[in-house]
Amino acid sequence: MYVIDPMIWPKLLLLVTIVGASMYFFEMGLRKWLKLEKKKFFSYNHINEKHKKVDWTIRIGFLVAILAGGIYNMTRDPMEWLWFLEPWFLLFVFIGVSESARAFMEWKYAENRRAYMVTIINLVFVLILLFTAIKTDFFWML
Repeated sequence: MYVIDPMIWPKLLLLVTIVGASMYFFEMGLRKWLKLEKKKFFSYNHINEKHKKVDWTIRIGFLVAILAGGIYNMTRDPMEWLWFLEPWFLLFVFIGVSESARAFMEWKYAENRRAYMVTIINLVFVLILLFTAIKTDFFWML
């Protein structure tokens, strides 16, 4: 039987706070260093209508991929699940593709062309941070 650590919720709250704060302050420092305007908190502004269509196509495509991958893996033995159809892997791919499309649209169509550098550097930082958190068992908290 599995034993659940009674301190799991405080540890999880601490982990989410640390990761969220580091992502926020990293982007804030990067924008200040590159002299770019500050983005609104929890907002996702599309560059133009083309970016909106591309973004929604990516989102719907990954939703279909997660559902199809989940259904396909459920039909297989749990020891033989395909790793590239697991939700954690598809989430990494979604973040990478979505932010890459955003960086391309910023590079191509944004008023301030340096905005794409923040998106690319922030993408690399977030992917490294998430990969490190997973590989270190969430910074040895779990």
